[in-house]
Amino acid sequence: MPRIYSVIAALLFLGSSSWLGGAEASLDGSRDYHSYANPGEVRVTHLDLNLTVNFDKHQLIGSVVHQLERQPGSSKLVLDTRDLQIASVEQGHEGSWTSAEYQMGQPHAALGTPMTITLNSDASAVRINYASDPGASGLDWLAPEQTTGKQNPFLYTQAQAIHARSFIPLQDSPAVRVTYGATIYTPQHMRAVMSAANNPNAPKNGVYSFHMPQPIPSYLIALAVGDLEFQAMGERTGIYAENAILAAAVKEFEDTESMLEAVERRYGDYAWDRYDLLILPPSFPWGGMENPRLSFITPTVIAGDKSLVSLIAHELAHSWSGNTVTNATWRDMWLNEGFTTYLTYRIMEDVYGVDRSNMERVLGYQALQRDIAAKDPADQRLNPDLRGRDPDDGFSDIPYEKGALLVTEMELAVGRKEFDEFLRQYFAHFAFQSITTQDFLDYIEATLVREHPQKLSMARLAQWIEKPGIPAGAPVPESDVFTAIDKVRAAWLGAEIAADDIQTRSWTVHEWRYFLNNLPQRLSSSRLLDLDHAFTLTESSNSEILHSWLLIAIRNDYQRAWPALEEYLTSIGRRKLIVPLYKALLETDKGTATAISVYAKAGSGYHVVARNTISKLFKQ
Repeated sequence: MPRIYSVIAALLFLGSSSWLGGAEASLDGSRDYHSYANPGEVRVTHLDLNLTVNFDKHQLIGSVVHQLERQPGSSKLVLDTRDLQIASVEQGHEGSWTSAEYQMGQPHAALGTPMTITLNSDASAVRINYASDPGASGLDWLAPEQTTGKQNPFLYTQAQAIHARSFIPLQDSPAVRVTYGATIYTPQHMRAVMSAANNPNAPKNGVYSFHMPQPIPSYLIALAVGDLEFQAMGERTGIYAENAILAAAVKEFEDTESMLEAVERRYGDYAWDRYDLLILPPSFPWGGMENPRLSFITPTVIAGDKSLVSLIAHELAHSWSGNTVTNATWRDMWLNEGFTTYLTYRIMEDVYGVDRSNMERVLGYQALQRDIAAKDPADQRLNPDLRGRDPDDGFSDIPYEKGALLVTEMELAVGRKEFDEFLRQYFAHFAFQSITTQDFLDYIEATLVREHPQKLSMARLAQWIEKPGIPAGAPVPESDVFTAIDKVRAAWLGAEIAADDIQTRSWTVHEWRYFLNNLPQRLSSSRLLDLDHAFTLTESSNSEILHSWLLIAIRNDYQRAWPALEEYLTSIGRRKLIVPLYKALLETDKGTATAISVYAKAGSGYHVVARNTISKLFKQ
């Protein structure tokens, strides 16, 4: 294994085998505090959707049928909803349907409204006729001008973390896994796709049928409708996209099949039949969403040089860590994201080499350091207490990068070969299950810790999971490529060389991000103009490079870049890229005025998740 860390942390696991002792006494780690559902009494095992996509009303209209598994004596089914328009509720037994009584509880700003259905003793299914609200948080209705082709409207769902309840009444907890089927009615010329078995050859006749045979949590139920075409990339991989961007996407992501094969070699067979990508319009608030069989992807990673394809590796890796083995509550998010981020680095190393992986690890580590510096200690833990909060607040580099660093430390402790075998067994043992942090700890104590008592300890795991910050002695990633960049940057800052003398011909986005992200906070306009004239950074077409440059421009009031800043903020909706820019703008009076002006133009085009995040910044 190549040396990629300045600290080899194998011996750091030594110590006592005490459990996690710092958790709040009142917090039940097995309970999902973000769902009203009662799966311990009545559990939904399968659901069937029959929905019409109404672009004029911005509504999904139709029904859902829930198949139930009931405990003896149970008489109530509790579902999660948010702003749904309920028309009627029926209960079924052996194909016969009768009316069912139901009550809607008190609405909660983050959790929505519980729906309690009274069941007859023999009821085995429930059918709910309903419509979504035009402002449903999990639905993004785009006008034609907001799409790539600008000819037809577009709809996509975003159910993670708890937005599925805004377009389906269901048990909206990652602890509840269901299979599902769906019949979706669309305008005649548009195609519907879902996180299920898709048929790219299905005629555009306005009726589409889907089936998902593997049980998935509710946040992975996904639907998109648009003027979509399909092109295969490999035997099991392909892309759905608007025609205007399809060819570019296929070229950019043509290595997806190789990534898939690389993960299979290490961690076991791919369990989901196909792995396709859906390229969404620019307003999509995430980089990607790991919906099984069909990851939703932002167009901002189509850079023309495959420099940002680690995002594809990440969403693919979720097919093992996240989709197959799932966090049971949003407090356990690190089990999804930490393991997936670790797998991402391993995929990038296998497909693109050690240097590429090392650079991405260093950039991830620096992002983690920035996040830790900005967060309260309680939110620096891998298992934060999210009670009473929107679980979307838990998404940061903490579960991703700190979680990945913990997994890396375990690998370094026992060795890569043995750790890969552990991961293969772990994914197989918990396949198609939702687990808590405690479930993981019980499993690793019984396996890897027992097998390596001189290298691993539960006390070290407790420190990683329960304590804020990065534990002392944690592995720190290194990159020889970045060491060279440090020397070049220092020479330019010391006026030993001019910007024109910096040899950037072979630089990738990673070198540029590292160079820019580690510049001093304050630079003169003349120094910035020197860089800009040499490398036309203000005109960069790479979303990540331009993001780093615009942050520098905001901090230093570099006027030449401000028109590009407005164009950037009004043309994309990816939270990772736009939120830091708004945050930086709001640090000065001039920036605040600009933020208000730009948001007035751009806000309506952002997804509600992005709007909610930015609105909180304005209120601080």
